[in-house]
Amino acid sequence: MTLALLLLLGLAAGTLGGIIGFGSSAMLMPALVLMYGPRTAVPMMAVTALMANASRVAVWWREIDWRAAAVYSVTAVPAAALGARTLVTIPPRIADGVLGACFVLMVPVRRWMVDRRMHVRLHHLALAGGPLGFVTGIVVSTGPINTPFFLAYGLVKGAFLGTEALGSLGMYVSKAVAFRSFGALPDGVVMQGLVVGSSLMAGSVLAKRFVLGMSAEHFFLVMEGVLVVAGVMMMVAAFL
Repeated sequence: MTLALLLLLGLAAGTLGGIIGFGSSAMLMPALVLMYGPRTAVPMMAVTALMANASRVAVWWREIDWRAAAVYSVTAVPAAALGARTLVTIPPRIADGVLGACFVLMVPVRRWMVDRRMHVRLHHLALAGGPLGFVTGIVVSTGPINTPFFLAYGLVKGAFLGTEALGSLGMYVSKAVAFRSFGALPDGVVMQGLVVGSSLMAGSVLAKRFVLGMSAEHFFLVMEGVLVVAGVMMMVAAFL
């Protein structure tokens, strides 16, 4: 029964993540910590996030901006491995609290960029990839922080979801390999992550119909709402 409830939560989280490109980890991580403990939940989440991003890549394959994903990944992937190795040396609550504040700030930052018609170019994605990849290696999810860069590059809806997912996919592969290398991702945890990750993949497929029916303006509003909620939740959890 507990596993069934976890899979249902994974389906809902995968659908949300499939609609706006992030949010799956924020929904699923508390349940994983409750069931398995933080030492198991963090590397398990790396496996489930890898699967969720792979499914978004498959769903939006035809709309991906391959150049943007490749340029971003060049710096983000190695930085994610370095971040995963750094994870064991810092208090995760501090990182989560800071990121929660950043998530909330992303809403006015994105609107400020839009009002001034600021555009991100390929070399900006490469510059952003390094620090964002490093932070992704430390915490569960940084999807909301990636968002303004890919949106300012000109991507929206399916193109945004697929391209951001491809860039994140490389980071989570790197993160999982790093966890595996220092023994934090044994075979049992991998199998548990694959089971839970399958529900996230199903949610990504369900989400496509919702995304296709949304206007660009509605898409941005939903994204901003989830940013604020996720940020507040992370800050509250960090200081409890």
